[in-house]
Amino acid sequence: MEFAGSHMLSVDQLERGDVERIFAVADRLEPYARRRRRTRVLEGAILGAMFFEPSTRTRVSFGSAFNLLGGEVRETTGFEQSAIAKGESLYDTARVLSGYSDVIAMRHPTAGAVAEFAAASRVPVINGGDGSNEHPSQALLDLYTIGRELAGRGRSIDRLRIAMVGDLRYGRTVHSLCKLLCLFDRVQVVLVSPSELRMPEAIVEDLRAAGHEVVESDALEASIAHVDIVYSTRIQEERFQSQAEADLYRGRFRLNQSIYTRHCEPNTVIMHPLPRDSRDNARELDDDLNDNPNLAIFRQTDNGLTVRMALFALILDVVDQVEEHATTVNWYVGGRTS
Repeated sequence: MEFAGSHMLSVDQLERGDVERIFAVADRLEPYARRRRRTRVLEGAILGAMFFEPSTRTRVSFGSAFNLLGGEVRETTGFEQSAIAKGESLYDTARVLSGYSDVIAMRHPTAGAVAEFAAASRVPVINGGDGSNEHPSQALLDLYTIGRELAGRGRSIDRLRIAMVGDLRYGRTVHSLCKLLCLFDRVQVVLVSPSELRMPEAIVEDLRAAGHEVVESDALEASIAHVDIVYSTRIQEERFQSQAEADLYRGRFRLNQSIYTRHCEPNTVIMHPLPRDSRDNARELDDDLNDNPNLAIFRQTDNGLTVRMALFALILDVVDQVEEHATTVNWYVGGRTS
């Protein structure tokens, strides 16, 4: 992929070498993400953060990543705060707001809407999640986290063993992650969900076509017994026709410390794209896992900052200029634990 000036709409755009390039740049930018160094390489540049669906981590992560490269952020949140509420088309919105921005990060509740917007935009657009379709930057930070977690055990993403658990039908993060895993070798994937919330068949077929072993199951405990990663997802209640329908599945697959101890290998890594549902009738990842050193959910969020910085640096073609605009942070007094 030619990153400079390009949209980042789907992980389908990426080859393995592109993913490795993003990760290499992320590694270089880690001191800036951790505030040990500071750069103004994007000074004067503007990110248009357009989030038409509720978001906390992704919206703030994109904004913080851009700020840490020296740029400024202008936000639109919710349809009611935008001209779309007055009937403006995505085409017109794109033409206008791309005149105010150097790059746009966009989330939309409708699958395909970000690509439609990007087709009219005059600047690069990064997909921050479109309905139940894709979430490419989340998949990249998830894969980056997997790579880092396994590297500490002398392993790589090739031959990964992973269980994905929960709402696999509507969970866009697992859709994008599966597509990225197709770029690697001999991965074992266990898909754990109620039959009604199974992974879309096209994605399962892609995994198998890539030579991966895929098992579909509705039995949690047996499915997490021999894997490197347990990747849990919440029930995507906003995608269901009614709250009552979502409630049929909430709390179906709960992982807590007792289940982890009895059924997982000692170093199995626990991941989740967040937010995890902490309501009593849900708790797909229980709070009693918070002290488990293999709980990587907050390392994921830290890594998201670094990966999104890498995407901005690549798309705006400033990777080789970061150091020219860098200084040491003189107020840095310790370090941020991950």
